[in-house]
Amino acid sequence: MALDSGDIAWVLGATALVMIMTPALGFFYGGLVRRKNLVATIVQCLMIFSVVSLVWALWGYTLTFGPAWNGLIGNLSHVGLQGVGGVPDPEYSATIPALLFFAFQLKFAAITPALIIGAFAGRVRLKSLLLFIVLWTTLIYVPIAMWIWNPGGWLHHLGVVDFAGGLVVHTSAGVSAVAAAIVIGRRPEGERRETRPNNVPYVILGTAILWFGWFGFNAGSALAANDVAVNALVTTNLAAAAAGVAWMLVDWVKRGKPSAVGMAVGSVCGLAAVTPAAGFVGPSASIVIGLVAGVLCNYIANWRARTRLDDSLDVFACHGAGGMWGTLATGLFATTAVNAAGPNGLFYGNPHEALIQLFGIVVVAVFAFVGSYALLRVINVVSPLRVAPEEEGQGLDIAEFGEEAYAPADGGEGGAPTHREPTPA
Repeated sequence: MALDSGDIAWVLGATALVMIMTPALGFFYGGLVRRKNLVATIVQCLMIFSVVSLVWALWGYTLTFGPAWNGLIGNLSHVGLQGVGGVPDPEYSATIPALLFFAFQLKFAAITPALIIGAFAGRVRLKSLLLFIVLWTTLIYVPIAMWIWNPGGWLHHLGVVDFAGGLVVHTSAGVSAVAAAIVIGRRPEGERRETRPNNVPYVILGTAILWFGWFGFNAGSALAANDVAVNALVTTNLAAAAAGVAWMLVDWVKRGKPSAVGMAVGSVCGLAAVTPAAGFVGPSASIVIGLVAGVLCNYIANWRARTRLDDSLDVFACHGAGGMWGTLATGLFATTAVNAAGPNGLFYGNPHEALIQLFGIVVVAVFAFVGSYALLRVINVVSPLRVAPEEEGQGLDIAEFGEEAYAPADGGEGGAPTHREPTPA
């Protein structure tokens, strides 16, 4: 085993890129919610990043990437990062320190539960949310990541592949968001009708930073500065662009006008969809993945809006559906010509891989939904999940944090700006 300075430099950079995605998600979600919940939404993402950082260091990493027990969970040999240092772990990468691999994977563990908060934005108690994040990361995210990304995981042994998190991150978060929306309940009718984003530039800014960070998310998952990383970077960009354009065109046809928010959301759908496939498919396939994601996620979001499910920011339509489609598409378009360590898919002579990927989708979706639903029900008994109606009406910025996104126009404590007569010359 020999450390490679080029690989170390690239994965260090990719780790930093993935870190910025969690606060970027805060701006993306923050722009979409009502103004009275803007601060709460952004800071929840930052809090989740901090809490999961500790969980991952103390026990999450070892349970995910430690030596496997019966293909189900890792052992406690690395609890508190014992034995995780400058020496590589050849199970994952022989050219970067194990501590760097820990740091890179931490960023995935942190952003995944942050995705879920879009389903119940503006109506969850902070202390209940933080309890949920600790337990969800431990009981839902860790097992799924272990099954797929640990060489000893049972889904890994079956041949399920997920280059950077279509199953582990997006599918698990998307179906968990549905469970959360069901348990926490719908917003009042007036709140549901008022769906205009409070800050469109924040949505676009969040999308741009997410897109930028996603190059580290996907290309960094090669864990080396090599041709697979280059391919993943290119496929990531093309899928995002294709999905953004596809969503825009659907809106243009249906509404007579393109939508700035729609194009931003569509691009994120494309990023979610290409995540499991980025290091296994070529550029042409990534465009197809993005185009289908843009149309599919648009229609699912519009269908969801006609149901009683109040997934406020369409986490399932964007991440759940996008991640599932991308996982299945990996089983269709994957080729060893792109990545010799990966499989061939259906269109390259291996129909079995598509079936294996479909099986992986079902397992992860069922486990994440049932586990999240049960977990939320238990937490709700111990610590009620939903804020009081008056706090929900007031907004979480004031009710939970005592802060506002924008200073009052008069510079005072709030209320309408005071009219002042011009000062005589």
